[in-house]
Amino acid sequence: MVETIIREVELSDAQQIANIYNYYIEKTVITFEEQLVSANDIQARIEKIKKADHIWLVAEFDSQIVGYAYSAPWRDRSAYRYASEVSVYLSSDSQGKGIGSLLYQSLFEQLKLTQIKILIGGITLPNEASVAIHEKFGMEKVAHFREVGYKFDQWLDVGYWQVKLS
Repeated sequence: MVETIIREVELSDAQQIANIYNYYIEKTVITFEEQLVSANDIQARIEKIKKADHIWLVAEFDSQIVGYAYSAPWRDRSAYRYASEVSVYLSSDSQGKGIGSLLYQSLFEQLKLTQIKILIGGITLPNEASVAIHEKFGMEKVAHFREVGYKFDQWLDVGYWQVKLS
């Protein structure tokens, strides 16, 4: 039986990650990006995350990347250095299988070993699945911004969830 492996991202994963993310760009309002990304774009993002001493993980199943999660600096100013924005994305055929939870569990455990104290997740609303996974990990809604994004001819709200790592 093949099991899901959670591991640190490699630059060679970039094309598969781009394929996963491009689905969300092209077909959903989950991300506000509107232009498809290339493997080179993803490689640059991976390098930026690593350079900032943050974490990027992938879920691999049967030699294929089926999801990823990462932490990124919340903001650039130095006083924000203890806060991190977290994100998780799954391939469209891997949703609802617990892979997102495996990724977040591993990411959160690794972040506990760093100087990061606060995790923040931004969610385009409505999005019951994303709200559910964030709340599963103890995150609470702390903000709601109305009509801050416009994609696919509709105005979109964004909520923010956060948790303090213990």
